[in-house]
Amino acid sequence: MDFCKLGLNVIETEAQAVFDLSQQIDEKFQAACELLLSCKGRIVVTGMGKSGHIAKKIAATLASTGSPAFFVHPAEANHGDLGMITKQDIVLALSYSGQTNEVLTLLPLIKRLEVSLISLTGNPQSTLAKAADINLNVAVHQEACPLGLAPTTSTTVALVMGDALAITLLQARGFSAEDFALAHPGGSLGKRLLLRIDDIYHTGESLPVVQENATVSEALIQVTAKKLGMTCVINHQGTLTGIYTDGDIRRTLTQHHDIKTTPISTVMTRGCRTVSKGLLAAEALALMQKHLITSLIVVNDKEQPIAVIHLHDLLRAGVI
Repeated sequence: MDFCKLGLNVIETEAQAVFDLSQQIDEKFQAACELLLSCKGRIVVTGMGKSGHIAKKIAATLASTGSPAFFVHPAEANHGDLGMITKQDIVLALSYSGQTNEVLTLLPLIKRLEVSLISLTGNPQSTLAKAADINLNVAVHQEACPLGLAPTTSTTVALVMGDALAITLLQARGFSAEDFALAHPGGSLGKRLLLRIDDIYHTGESLPVVQENATVSEALIQVTAKKLGMTCVINHQGTLTGIYTDGDIRRTLTQHHDIKTTPISTVMTRGCRTVSKGLLAAEALALMQKHLITSLIVVNDKEQPIAVIHLHDLLRAGVI
């Protein structure tokens, strides 16, 4: 049996159905988006069986992209959970047949509350489609299942329509990457967009610093002790004048300087990169990548070093 051919047939069938869905992005889709955008409450998404699984995903996508939403199981709704729906909400109901009993039994209360109803069905003439304020047609020519029984193509198309609604609303709301991060503070995107260097930099006793009249030997002690692969170099006023890094150490040794007598000021790197407090960790990473360096010195308004942020700090924080 050619499993690859069978798998390819499934993909091609579903891909064609998704392509055909573009014909359903019309005035009804426009009206559905306008209605959802005007929602004062929340978008209540419901569906039974496989449509229920898709409905949960759509609700999650809406909620994480700026449109408050949650899933209600239609069977549970008939036993008390209908109290979760308020007059300010909008119901988004999924049923490919449009005749799912558990969903249809919700219609009387939805109508009584005068809650707007948007349906996703494969049958525009079904009971659910006719009861809805707006019905979005997600009909498919065939399921990927050769028996025509297992919901496959139909659930894929419904999911894509849900994504189309959610992302259209995202753009209409002006929802930004930072807004997304606020809803996902525990994720990698949240860390990259919300974390600031103040939360992870080295300061106080952890900050490696030597005076510019110190010897290379004294600087090496700081580099080794603070384990950041560098030390800040300051003048008698505490102003940053340079940096001494692992690379500088290698150059010093290859040039055969006497590390016990050579002043650090003669072998350090001047004009080093500095940043201010409050910088986003993602911005610090971008600077390191741009200038091919592994650390940035944080200075105050007097150009005095107050902290150091190292590439390893960003790595441990999950920014990279």
